[in-house]
Amino acid sequence: MWGGADRHGISAAINKRKLVFVACIVINLSILGFFKYFTFVIDCLNRLFRGFHLGEISWDYDILLPVGISFYTLQALGYLIDVYRGEICAEKSFARYALFVSFFPQLVAGPIERSRNLLAQLSDSHPFSYENLRRGMLLILYGLFLKMVISDRLAVMVDTVYGDSAAYPGFYIVAATVFFAIQIYCDFYGYSTIARGSALLMGIYLMDNFNAPYFSKSVKEFWRRWHISLSSWFRDYLYIPLGGNRKGKTRKELNHLIVFAVSGLWHGASMSYVFWGFLNGIYQIAEDVASKIRKSSNDCFSRRIFQRTLTFSLVTLAWLFFRAGTFASAGEIMANIFASNNWMVLMNGSLYNLGVPESHVKILLVSILLLFLIDYQKYQGKDVLEIFLKQGWLFRVSAIMFFVYVILLYGCYGEMFDTQQFIYFQF
Repeated sequence: MWGGADRHGISAAINKRKLVFVACIVINLSILGFFKYFTFVIDCLNRLFRGFHLGEISWDYDILLPVGISFYTLQALGYLIDVYRGEICAEKSFARYALFVSFFPQLVAGPIERSRNLLAQLSDSHPFSYENLRRGMLLILYGLFLKMVISDRLAVMVDTVYGDSAAYPGFYIVAATVFFAIQIYCDFYGYSTIARGSALLMGIYLMDNFNAPYFSKSVKEFWRRWHISLSSWFRDYLYIPLGGNRKGKTRKELNHLIVFAVSGLWHGASMSYVFWGFLNGIYQIAEDVASKIRKSSNDCFSRRIFQRTLTFSLVTLAWLFFRAGTFASAGEIMANIFASNNWMVLMNGSLYNLGVPESHVKILLVSILLLFLIDYQKYQGKDVLEIFLKQGWLFRVSAIMFFVYVILLYGCYGEMFDTQQFIYFQF
């Protein structure tokens, strides 16, 4: 009799635990859904109703999107799931939990830290460390360089072309799309690096969110190296619960499409973002099919170059839909690519007329070259910061002065300076 009562009590406790868990998930997703997707849903319903001549839903209010809501919502959801799975114990201090969710260096644009990493660090004491100060300041300096020197300069050129694509057809659009691929990388990588450096000043270690993604030899590898915290979050909390690759090949590919479509929707309330994610999912399915057909395993230099060029081209094509914002704009831009293909614009100096002075373009090219040299070292598995700190003092001082100089001259107080918001602030 008592055994039956105990089992009944345990079952009731489990059901209550599940109910609380589901309620917390629903509350978090509802908050995100209202602020980020309510207007989008209304617009989709109105389009459907117009198709059936049913009138429209009247909604004349603008909903202000809290900065970074997508990032700290996923971080909070990850904590809930980890506690429910028993991977971590529930945090008893509300103040510490609030600090975990709202930790300011990575609050508005990530990286999306796991509870077992960040919460544990917030429970420890962090005395002042000169080494952390030195490394943190160097990370902040490099992040500012990526954002203010490279990303902001490229943003002017990209906006010029995409803002009037009919006037800049053909190779202008191709060049601008490549510029945007580098711009969004430096924008987000720059922010993540600044966040890591700011946290390190306080003795907190955040994960490296990027690992030389444009050296990837496949789209799958690209997504293992790009926005690592988001990719791993969707893998652990969506892809694997959906069944991962455990329920057959068809289900595996379907799970890929679902995850990437959700990833696209996470980036923005627009079907163009969904298509961007969906397209990346199709890329991965195509790679799976190609890997079964391809027989050669010769990993020669020319093969690696071809793989990296193809991967970069496919990813950049997908970025076009991301940057365009709407299907209509993306269609117009793609049509204008083929309107005129005078490749000489890449050689005759016309790219200097895209809102950025020639002197800025030259320093921009040098900066991009430096970026890719550093990224290549990262791709080789080397700790670039550690390598830098082992150099002689003259080299280190000269490098720091260079970064400070280009940031001040070309990033803050230089000619044609124009501040640009971090792209991922809108997510």
